[in-house]
Amino acid sequence: MNDLKIIGSEEWCVFDQLGIPAIKARVDSGAKTSSIQATNIKVYNKGGVDWVKFDVNPIQENRSINIECEAKLVDRRSVKSSLGISEERLVVKTPVTIGDTTFDIELTLANRDTMEFRMLLGREALNQRYMVNPAQSYSLQPFSDSDIAEKYKSFIKEKTGLKIALLASNPNLYSNQRLMEAANARGHEIVFLNVEHVYMKLDANSPEIRYRGGNVLNEFDAIIPRIKPAVTFYGCALIRQFNNLGVYCLNSAEAITQSRDKLFASQLFSKNDIHIPTTGFAKSPMDTKDLIRMVNGAPLIIKLLESTQGKGVVLAETNKAAESVINAFKSVQTNILVQEFIKEANGQDIRCFVINGKVVASMQRQAEKGEFRANIHQGGKASVIKITPEEKKLAIKAAKVLNLAVAGVDIIRSNKGPLLLEVNSSPGLEGIEKATGKDIADSMITAIEKKLKFIN
Repeated sequence: MNDLKIIGSEEWCVFDQLGIPAIKARVDSGAKTSSIQATNIKVYNKGGVDWVKFDVNPIQENRSINIECEAKLVDRRSVKSSLGISEERLVVKTPVTIGDTTFDIELTLANRDTMEFRMLLGREALNQRYMVNPAQSYSLQPFSDSDIAEKYKSFIKEKTGLKIALLASNPNLYSNQRLMEAANARGHEIVFLNVEHVYMKLDANSPEIRYRGGNVLNEFDAIIPRIKPAVTFYGCALIRQFNNLGVYCLNSAEAITQSRDKLFASQLFSKNDIHIPTTGFAKSPMDTKDLIRMVNGAPLIIKLLESTQGKGVVLAETNKAAESVINAFKSVQTNILVQEFIKEANGQDIRCFVINGKVVASMQRQAEKGEFRANIHQGGKASVIKITPEEKKLAIKAAKVLNLAVAGVDIIRSNKGPLLLEVNSSPGLEGIEKATGKDIADSMITAIEKKLKFIN
């Protein structure tokens, strides 16, 4: 026992064979196997033996440093996460150096992107080598900030483009992947920020925005907000904070908030002489009958104020059905709009994609047979369409009234001319890119460049 070295609760580890100059590890005797943060994991065969390629972001505070690693695959194990969920992880074996000692270590490849430490040092590595003193830190290898800066100097690329953050919830969505590709293709650095992992410090002297694990987010030139309706309040608070710190936000918090308040947006449209289907709003069930008469009776559309992608939108075909649905919604204290049904549209609407006051693409959406909603998420079919000058003017004006730099504007053709249905502050790219063949993601990145006067 006296031969065992004392190790702290955190230590620096060096992996020469993997090409990792230094990585912080949390020492955890409660975990059997050590693990390391890894992404883009791919198994391949070399000389009849399975190997693994994977990427490591070794420095929590600098997510732009990415090291491509490869090692022999030695096992596949079922490991329980901190949430108690079992998952299969690949295991590699490689030498590690801690202080002046080098030995082989088994590492499970894990997604530790949201963890404070990029590596966990388990008891198999500690056994017969170390005693843990949780009161100490970096006792075996106390690298200074300047030591780390020197070790990683060659990995830091000289900044040639903008640094952009995509603030959203799901990195795998088509729209988010396309925006990441477009920014990279134009020579910019772009990172995905999960809106629910970002938090802020409000302080007059040193306000901050941080990412899970303590990474301070202070180097972005621009933010592309694509926040889902469920996190509108929190997402908009973050957008305001980024704006307060001098970061350009492609859509402002105020613009997003008012575009998602369907009642307020409808009032703005009405005030600014933008024609919409006749719309009614009332609180008391006592007014239901007159509300229905006010929008020319059934059939009529009933919309939840927070509806999106066609969800929470109901067609009532008779006055009796309309009364039942309206009163049912009101009985559970849900706010709704009642809107006239434009029968002559035949289940079609037009989506105009507006960027900085220009319609860059338009598509027609046709509802499925028996369905009145033309949204792509509801099975609608998209096709390219040439819009009229009047429709183009309406789309541009609607985005301008809401002060949205990027907007999906939905228009319906009626006997009274084009009518505005609604304006989306986070319009999807998949349907319109595939229908029109246009690179909308590139247009969005270009819009940021123009706003920031970026010259490559």
